[in-house]
Amino acid sequence: MTDSPIRVVLVDDQQLVRAGFRMVIDSQPDLTVVGEAGDGAAAVDLLRRTAADVVLMDVRMPGMDGIAATEQVTALPEPPRVVVLTTFDLDEYVVAAIGAGASGFLLKDAPPEEMLAAVRTVHSGDSVIAASSTRRLLQHVAPILREANGTSASAPADPSALVELTPREKEVLVQMAYGSSNTEIASQLFVSEATVKTHVGRVLAKTGSRDRVQAVVLAYRTGLVAPADLLRNA
Repeated sequence: MTDSPIRVVLVDDQQLVRAGFRMVIDSQPDLTVVGEAGDGAAAVDLLRRTAADVVLMDVRMPGMDGIAATEQVTALPEPPRVVVLTTFDLDEYVVAAIGAGASGFLLKDAPPEEMLAAVRTVHSGDSVIAASSTRRLLQHVAPILREANGTSASAPADPSALVELTPREKEVLVQMAYGSSNTEIASQLFVSEATVKTHVGRVLAKTGSRDRVQAVVLAYRTGLVAPADLLRNA
């Protein structure tokens, strides 16, 4: 018996953009588009009625923007994971999206294969979106993460949030903050990938992070990792 396809909802005010995404996603046997919306309010209404696993959410839309929509969508009883579509010149939107509960980020000019990887990795919860894009994006926004107040959903800046982590778990969190995949972390720390998955799960549980993106933000906002560290390890 095969697993059910990952259900994707597309939210963008440009119909041609949605059509392009739908064509790419529906070409994959493990993915299916279950709905589209042209603005944030329509997206929230759609997702109250439609079960979905992943939402591709544009940030800039008329009416309710992607940040407000993300906050409402992630507050639903069984929320999908939200991937925010962004560009390098929208730092403040990226930080706001983190606070609103986004699980990942995708550059709007990313190639199709990177978009597909983003949907799959966010759905699985195993990895921050494609490491190369994550590193580039974090290089851009890391300098303001520690100063960002975000919303009530954002990670706390109190270093005591990390007090329960073992030294090894802190090492894993640092590598996560560099945008490393589980495979790359396993290679760096000379352990198995299964061991890394266990450590990642414990990091999320002990820090109260919903997913890896939230844990990475916590690493920056508590000072465990500094923007200069990211630049040295890019």
